[in-house]
Amino acid sequence: MSTTIAKPMPRHAGALLEVNDLKKHFPIKAGFFGGTTGHVYAVDGVSFHIEKGETLSLVGESGCGKSTVGKALLRLFPPTAGQVVLDGQRIDDLSQGKLRPIRRRVGVVFQDPFSSLNPRMRVKDLLAEPIRNYGLAKDSADLDERVAKLMDTVRLPRDAVNRWPHEFSGGQRQRICIARALAGEPDLIICDEAVSALDVSVKAQIVNLLQDLQKELGLALLFISHDLAIVEHMTHRVAVMYLGKIVEIAPRRELFSAPKHPYTEALLSAVPVPEPGAARKRIVLKGDVPSPINPPKGCRFHTRCPYAFDRCRTDEPQLQQTEPGQWAACHLHDLPAVKNPLARSAPKLAS
Repeated sequence: MSTTIAKPMPRHAGALLEVNDLKKHFPIKAGFFGGTTGHVYAVDGVSFHIEKGETLSLVGESGCGKSTVGKALLRLFPPTAGQVVLDGQRIDDLSQGKLRPIRRRVGVVFQDPFSSLNPRMRVKDLLAEPIRNYGLAKDSADLDERVAKLMDTVRLPRDAVNRWPHEFSGGQRQRICIARALAGEPDLIICDEAVSALDVSVKAQIVNLLQDLQKELGLALLFISHDLAIVEHMTHRVAVMYLGKIVEIAPRRELFSAPKHPYTEALLSAVPVPEPGAARKRIVLKGDVPSPINPPKGCRFHTRCPYAFDRCRTDEPQLQQTEPGQWAACHLHDLPAVKNPLARSAPKLAS
């Protein structure tokens, strides 16, 4: 059977961040002095964009590669291939010297707020460090005022700057991490599972804080998470990853009300229904996630997909537009609507 060449996703020249065919393959070494015996295809051709002031959530099971995407964007390790364009400037191939002044435009909040903070530094020094590094303060008085304003921004008392990280609760430490991410006055913040280590009530506080900061400062957010209930509450668009690839990308309402990929449908079936007595058919996927060292041929999801047919085992599907603004990588959309189980609208979730 011949492979259908799907129409590529459009370029977004005016986007704050544009990622094109990003790949990160980790080599597998045979012993201490051995050569490369293979690769872990952690991220294998990911493309998306983020507009100014927008939240894009990157979701999927643990091990799908979503955190690797964030770290590759931050250049914590070099991408294997692909392009990363920030506000019209390509940054993935810049030297460390040229990249340094651009780093301040992208902040990051990691999962564990305690290990993210140096336990030997007081809060005032943790927040002052990036301000000094980027030369943003005119003098010591200006530095102190900037640190104090950061504490105001994340809703912490100014006199807490003299305390140590261990003297704060988990939620307060994450607020400090957010303040540090804001110290360089960034345009984009990458939140890598930023609320997954927190209690439920504290999660809500941090999510509300991020939303308030986005409105106040015009920030763009890349929100990496596996918690779809949180994602539904705070995002504008959602990109769903499976085994190193994006399988669906869509606006929040469209994705949660009518998913166009079987994997997305299965993920949404596991989200708790907020209405008492409401029912939703749970889709339990068979088998385990394949190894990223040797991903399946054809569609990477076909080994677990309840709708897989012969073409799925041989031809790799490309992202194609199924609805305005909604893209999915699934051969089901090449079938007549009467034979496509995803052509039916799913029950709408709470807004």
